[in-house]
Amino acid sequence: MFSNKVLRFLFNLKLPFALQNGIEVLDAHQRKDVQQACSAFYKKFYNDNNKRHALIGINPGRFGGGITGIPFTDPIRLEKNCSIHNDFQKKQELSSVFIYDMIEAYGGSEAFYKQFYITAMSPLGFIRNGKNLNYYDDKVLLKNIQPFIVECMQQQIAFGLKTDICFCIGEGENLKYLQKLNNEHKWFSQIETLPHPRFVMQYRLKRKNEFIESYISKLKPVV
Repeated sequence: MFSNKVLRFLFNLKLPFALQNGIEVLDAHQRKDVQQACSAFYKKFYNDNNKRHALIGINPGRFGGGITGIPFTDPIRLEKNCSIHNDFQKKQELSSVFIYDMIEAYGGSEAFYKQFYITAMSPLGFIRNGKNLNYYDDKVLLKNIQPFIVECMQQQIAFGLKTDICFCIGEGENLKYLQKLNNEHKWFSQIETLPHPRFVMQYRLKRKNEFIESYISKLKPVV
């Protein structure tokens, strides 16, 4: 089952190098309550052998995947949109708000997750001085993390990801790095770009529905 492969992957993630420069790893999956939430989520939406297209973000943040263990899914959306009760502190994350508004416009969580799998270049997140850190924002981290990213991507493709096209969440550094690695490893035949939800919510909020329509216009044709 797709769900079992994802859960085995998430629960056994381990960064294979020591972090420097005051950086800490954000790995929620070692906690029992997170494992319960992840198990409920993936067994609800991925308990099949369907192949799916990947949406690939940067790395988990403190208030979404860093709490629930599920990419772009804060505790509020996990309960409200996925009908999975949880005792996490009900804080919202802007990116999660956008993603689930998009998922609702697509047709709801069940319809969306039947076709798509959301992940990140680094499935583990990072913080420095109490703030989110992207894997590409520190030169030492970026250099050290490449083998880990490559290994994680290859494991996830083996779950049953479709490789004709993937969707990169983020049109800047994340896209450049994914393109670089994809040129080397030939994972996907095509990479389509999607604007990052945080960018939309912070700087283009009045045009949010436009961006949601843009997502759906790119995702629907591949199904």
